[in-house]
Amino acid sequence: MTTRIARTTLTALALACIATVGHAQQGKLKVGLMLPFSGTYAALGVAIENGFKLRVEEQGGKLGGREIEYIKVDDESDPAKATDNVNKLIKRDNVDVIVGTVHSGVAMAMAKAAKESGTVLIVPNAGADAVTGPMCAQNIFRSSFSNWQPAYAMGEVAAKQGKKTAMTLTWKYAAGDESVNGFKEGFEKGGGKVVKQLTVPFPNVEFQALLTEIAAAKPDAVYSFFAGGGAVKFVKDYAAAGLNKNIPLYGPGFLTDGTLDAQGESAQGMLTTLHYADGLNTPRDISFRTAYAKMFKLQPDVYAVQGYDAAQMLAIGLAATKGDISKKAEFAGAIEKAKIDSPRGAFTIGKSHNPVQDIYLRKVEGKENKMVNVAIKGLADPARGCKL
Repeated sequence: MTTRIARTTLTALALACIATVGHAQQGKLKVGLMLPFSGTYAALGVAIENGFKLRVEEQGGKLGGREIEYIKVDDESDPAKATDNVNKLIKRDNVDVIVGTVHSGVAMAMAKAAKESGTVLIVPNAGADAVTGPMCAQNIFRSSFSNWQPAYAMGEVAAKQGKKTAMTLTWKYAAGDESVNGFKEGFEKGGGKVVKQLTVPFPNVEFQALLTEIAAAKPDAVYSFFAGGGAVKFVKDYAAAGLNKNIPLYGPGFLTDGTLDAQGESAQGMLTTLHYADGLNTPRDISFRTAYAKMFKLQPDVYAVQGYDAAQMLAIGLAATKGDISKKAEFAGAIEKAKIDSPRGAFTIGKSHNPVQDIYLRKVEGKENKMVNVAIKGLADPARGCKL
């Protein structure tokens, strides 16, 4: 009798545990949005959040059968605050997944914390090569690009256009270094030669001495990596010096994305490379742009696309695990096998969890970065240092 009671009690406890686990899996999925919501990159953070939420709304407010609870943190694009901010999400708020960020320095701290804790991290912008290089992990994914990808593509483009010599110019920081090195790799592989790599301290925007040096050296091309206000000033100064008449200025898309209003006539005709462009005019892109404009009364950009695709990737992983994000191997395996139907064009995820994607050559026409052609089809990041 005692044995029977004990067995009954144990069975009841087991059933209770199963019910609890089942209930937990059906509970809300906590998504930590660690993005810049103030400062220089605030508009980018908002676009990423909007894109992510648009995809969730298209799925009826649920991913993998679970409602989404958002916990937002303004990372202020400040690497000094990044470790504390991400640890609050992981340890205090107990988030299931983190989505962020824009600034590569902040993203590196997030990747370190995610790797140590096993928390799923999806990076919807920051291009730091190391995130899907030496820092790669089963639980870390990127829905955007590595700094190497658009830069390498532009190097190939310049070489194919017959340019033999080039100079590069960027802020002296990680993203700039990675971008100009990617360009150099593609350009020199195509037979060109980077004759000098110029830098200015971040966030310095005094370019005159370097423009004088470029004018004296007369390279066939200049490749530059700047963004935001720095990109506006550099493109305008380059044109004001008359250099754009004889020495074409190339760059990754960030040189002209979100900056064309301010750059005005100075940017017209410029060529850049990126994984998104205006005028793709595919049914998928048209439906995305229409839905985004309807929901937010704004036109989407590359940042909105990256946020949207972060939600798509999360949905794929959750569908495979029936909403149980703790099944890391199954979650990762599903994303690795998937073909993501993105507004940018379908892409897959490489072994290091970085997109394998088309890179477009774009030309500035008016206030748009119009697609010229596909510079490189299905470009995979080399993922140097990744041990996955």
